[in-house]
Amino acid sequence: MEKFTLIINGNKQSVEVQPDMPLLWVLRDILDLKGAKYGCGQGLCGSCTVLLDDVAIRSCAYPVSEVGDQKITTIEGLSNEGKHPVQKAWVEHVVPQCGYCQTGQIMSAAALLKRNPKPSEEEIESAMAGNLCRCGTYNRIKEAILTASKSY
Repeated sequence: MEKFTLIINGNKQSVEVQPDMPLLWVLRDILDLKGAKYGCGQGLCGSCTVLLDDVAIRSCAYPVSEVGDQKITTIEGLSNEGKHPVQKAWVEHVVPQCGYCQTGQIMSAAALLKRNPKPSEEEIESAMAGNLCRCGTYNRIKEAILTASKSY
């Protein structure tokens, strides 16, 4: 076991875990932040997406020992009240169906808009390609991102 001090949603948190423990398990099981979901466990589906210094990463395949002093943002830290432009656009466009992938989708969209505030449809499709939605709400996701981009 090793001690790690993480900056999560603007707050320092200390945890004592195995260095190879995936960040997802630290967030969910140790710190009780349940927003990021476990999907495939291999970083392929995107349901576990969080931001690391504003870059979308797959937390299920990212060992806690690799975080260092980078800032972690989870869906809870994006806006717990749902006030972030992407969250508001998600509601406006009624994006979720089952909802399981939605936090990962939202976090990937937030990372995209942070680095590219006015993406084209093609850029959105490319950036979001790694986030799978079993319900097939891809068109609504794209429309919500386009709507959210108007707030940037």
